Amino acid sequence: MPPAIRFDGVAKRYIIHHQRPRSFQEALVNMVHRRNGDREVFWALHDVSFSIEPGETVGIIGPNGSGKSTALKLISRIIEPTSGSVAVAGRVAALIELGAGFHPDLTGRENIYLLGSIMGISGREMDRRLSAIVEFAELERFIDTAVKHYSSGMYMRLGFSTAIHVDADVFLIDELLAVGDEHFQRKCLEAIQGFQQQGMTVVLVTHDLPLAGKFCPRTILLQQGHLLADGPTAGVLQQYLEVAAH
Repeated sequence: MPPAIRFDGVAKRYIIHHQRPRSFQEALVNMVHRRNGDREVFWALHDVSFSIEPGETVGIIGPNGSGKSTALKLISRIIEPTSGSVAVAGRVAALIELGAGFHPDLTGRENIYLLGSIMGISGREMDRRLSAIVEFAELERFIDTAVKHYSSGMYMRLGFSTAIHVDADVFLIDELLAVGDEHFQRKCLEAIQGFQQQGMTVVLVTHDLPLAGKFCPRTILLQQGHLLADGPTAGVLQQYLEVAAH
């Protein structure tokens, strides 16, 4: 079988503008004269290569700004690499930004159908899944409330519950379990264990090293956009602690 996820020499560049043009005229002059202004080129990833096999659970760790979230956005096809290639086999369910894919003026119920349509699931099929999604999220009282009135915890519950009910092959999680209460965190972790038993590919970005040690047999360590280590989790966690100590 082909890998579930494959990065081959992947690099990602961002252009950061520190000072925006004050007018359309200034922007036009800058464009005509090819003036870059006050901008910075930032490489979030540098020549990163790895493969994740179907059914693996892999952690991605590293300091803030190391490229972890960029890697997940590349896997979920939110962004494209500047160079290199990213290949993903199967349907991807991603929980990588709080409220990602939600429309604030739509209700929780309407957003469930919106996320389902983004995943390519028909409205009739979402009808069959709706009650399970709402029950897992524990949002029965608020499912017909506009999500702009939701707390961060409610956002996370709705997003996580919808994501786990779309029959994905690859599930991506980026640190968002931190906004839930302890009861719901336990439910989420039990759901992740269920994914592992079902043979789903799971990629978990986290700063919680014990969590990575518990759920991820393999871990990738990123440092300033470079792949610093990739292997059994215990050894990679130790290497991360040694790097962080310097």
